[in-house]
Amino acid sequence: MGNTPISFQQGDAAQVRVFANERVWLEDAALEQLRITARLAHIRAAVGLPDLHPGRGYPVGAAFFSVNHFYPALVGGDIGCGMGLWRTDLRAHSASASKFEKQLGSIDGPLPDSLMDDALRQLDGIAIDHLPATREMLAQSLGTIGGGNHFAELQVVDEVYAKDDERIDKKRVHLLVHSGSRGLGGAILRKHVELFGHAGLAADSGAAREYLAEHDAALDFACLNRIWIARRMLQAIRAEAELLLDVSHNHVLPAVHDGESGFLHRKGATPADQGLVMIPGSRGDYSYLVEPVTDRHEALDSLAHGAGRKWARTDCMGRLSHKFKSDELRKTKFGSTVICNDKELLYEEAPQAYKDVDSVVAALVDAGLVRLIARFRPLLTYKKGALVPCC
Repeated sequence: MGNTPISFQQGDAAQVRVFANERVWLEDAALEQLRITARLAHIRAAVGLPDLHPGRGYPVGAAFFSVNHFYPALVGGDIGCGMGLWRTDLRAHSASASKFEKQLGSIDGPLPDSLMDDALRQLDGIAIDHLPATREMLAQSLGTIGGGNHFAELQVVDEVYAKDDERIDKKRVHLLVHSGSRGLGGAILRKHVELFGHAGLAADSGAAREYLAEHDAALDFACLNRIWIARRMLQAIRAEAELLLDVSHNHVLPAVHDGESGFLHRKGATPADQGLVMIPGSRGDYSYLVEPVTDRHEALDSLAHGAGRKWARTDCMGRLSHKFKSDELRKTKFGSTVICNDKELLYEEAPQAYKDVDSVVAALVDAGLVRLIARFRPLLTYKKGALVPCC
């Protein structure tokens, strides 16, 4: 990318901007997916963030602005996937990963009966009548993390950059939850693709209104899911907590760009216009709390949502199994613990499979998109407990 933090390219019909520098490795395949997607009809602008990597036909770590038309396939199947950050009342200096591991056990299955009634009442606040999932199906997955790159992580503050920021309490354990709408978003996307393929929807059509209603319900469910993941974890470790932020990075929302009204698609791109943002690395890396710099609309008001993958999932076992035993991957360079009793997932989500989050965040800082607030270090990362199938 040269020595400038921002690379500008011109697509066939839309301006394509890539926010990265020479320290961030970007695959040619990801850049090509970004350029190809920018050529879709109605797309006016496309942005690749420094965590850009290839997805299933469309890139992850990207944002797209369209007019008069939008594309559910650009959002993908995990509608509403995002990050929630809680500050607990647990003291960091006395926190013990081994103790937390024993207290947590497995939280992969449905919510316990003691919590389910309350969860069902909250589900009734979501417009689920026309969703491709029943209330009972949603209740079974509520409060569960799922597979892939989803996780819940207990963290401690490692370094504070904004010394005068009263929102940061270095003495407390924090909980970061990364999850989404579970199978609901995938069911909504499959239903849409079966009917319309990848052609997208005219904004004023009945089909567009129907999709957006389902999409908005999935956003609400994903947020509720993160809350219940946190609640059951906090109950297990006997802690109270305050929610600091909850931000989705997979969605399509009405927006205005360069004076035009349209739709902003984010696929693995965190909003820069909703307050503080957490940018996590892999389970063996830091997470950064950042404050977006306002009015940087050339980045489509978007930021990286994490470190971004460096290797395809299918390559990880072959690259790593002869170097590391699975038990070795359950400890990180920080001495933190990883709870993941799915051997394949353990290798797929190994820190080596991800980009260096320091470089990704540095690219955002160099581009003038964020201000650093604090850096967090993992204490315990929960991905999958024992003996419970992952949905």
